[in-house]
Amino acid sequence: MSISLTMLGLLESGPSYGYDLKRAYDASFGHAKSLAYGQVYATLSRLLRDELVKVHGVESGEGPERKRYSITDAGKQRVEKWLSTPEKPVADLHNTLYAKVVLAVRSGRNATDVLDRQRAAHLARMRELTRRKAEAEPGEQLVHDYALFHLEADLRWLELAVTRLEPLSQEVPQ
Repeated sequence: MSISLTMLGLLESGPSYGYDLKRAYDASFGHAKSLAYGQVYATLSRLLRDELVKVHGVESGEGPERKRYSITDAGKQRVEKWLSTPEKPVADLHNTLYAKVVLAVRSGRNATDVLDRQRAAHLARMRELTRRKAEAEPGEQLVHDYALFHLEADLRWLELAVTRLEPLSQEVPQ
């Protein structure tokens, strides 16, 4: 996920301090990992350099100056372009799990065991996400649904792979 474009999108709702941007980011997108403060301010510096944000105001206090940032017209155009551009569908043809199955077959190991262990790991992760989803707010539920659907597709592949182990063992040199 592009942190800089996401932060620009957050700034579209109005000027904000770096601290508040971090909190808004974490609340909406930090389900798996929160954003580090250093990353927030490094990103804001790049956005400022690229004239996608501007300093909207500065407050002095006992600590360092607090800068309030706002999005520029160029920043709004960048967000609009980003939102209107579809993401590249991911179809990873060089998958680690596939490599493990082929290597298990090549070495004479039991590839079904590899697939069974992976299936168990997927099911455990799906149970965890389903539990977390039940306790989550609607936005976070959507994130969990996304992950669950991907895991479900992986499970379908695992089931198919089991049925193709025999033909694969005939094709792959041992």
